[in-house]
Amino acid sequence: MPQSETLRAQAAPPRLRWWTELPLILLVYACYSAGRLLARDDVTTAVDHGLAILRIEKSLHLNAEHPLNRLFTQEAWLGVPADFWYASLHYLITPALLVWLFRSRAVRYRAARTWLMTSTFLGLIGFTLLPTCPPRLLDAGHGFVDTMAQYSAYGWWGGEASAPRGMGNLTNQYAAMPSLHVGWALWCGVMLWRFGGTRLAKTAGVVYPLVTTIVVMGTANHYFLDAAAGAAVMGVGLLLTPLMLRAADRVRGSFALRSGRSPEASPVRSPQVSKGPRASIVSGGCQTSAGERFPRQRESALPTGAGPDASPADTGDGAPAAAR
Repeated sequence: MPQSETLRAQAAPPRLRWWTELPLILLVYACYSAGRLLARDDVTTAVDHGLAILRIEKSLHLNAEHPLNRLFTQEAWLGVPADFWYASLHYLITPALLVWLFRSRAVRYRAARTWLMTSTFLGLIGFTLLPTCPPRLLDAGHGFVDTMAQYSAYGWWGGEASAPRGMGNLTNQYAAMPSLHVGWALWCGVMLWRFGGTRLAKTAGVVYPLVTTIVVMGTANHYFLDAAAGAAVMGVGLLLTPLMLRAADRVRGSFALRSGRSPEASPVRSPQVSKGPRASIVSGGCQTSAGERFPRQRESALPTGAGPDASPADTGDGAPAAAR
């Protein structure tokens, strides 16, 4: 391989194994769950942030939450499926798509997983720095009804968020800004649109994040600005993904060098060497023909049993070979 091509050779991505990916995903989910608990006792600040969001939306003439919440509250045939949607799909569709990408789109999986993880950690920063009271937990005078509490008899959740009955105290009900329900749904939509391959998959890629956005507002779990912030977090995560991938590759390469192993890379082929008499090497892998010489060229020693073309004149004295 010419030297210029060798220099342009890029290291191949690491081979992914499910037994290394699964603990990584579980670690991210554990961080996600733990991060939601950090600011759950700061109720006063969370309520202030929720009311500030309402004031901002009012100044912008945005009020999608109230009509949607009234509709879901009055129509059980809409409210109950919406509660199931909010309480379950967030935790089912996302991991299912990760498994699908890992098995059938391995080339794309690493970037997609890194995008999701980076955005999730950005969301955790938002939960910690900006605890926000969701609409359903504001004073009743603000006009919101907690549909999950209203329809709790239909599902496994109780009156405290979407947690299973009796486990509401293990969740942070003030982790509303940004909405990772919307963020993760947007990620799922992009994956289905880009890699689904069928019209049905592309349609689902559009419908799923849109319906999720309607559901989080109609169930009074998020404001419109929470949903917008969730989409913005995913956008920033997408921009940071190439940087995170390069950083991971550098760490992997450094670790491999320290452990005495060369990182997995694309095989770089060395120049082919003839098994017969060694040809003189000029530079950079460019070879001369057998017996051909250039002025001041240094010639490698001929192996034992060199062919009949070898002659005493070709002994590296610097004289050019006879013209042919």
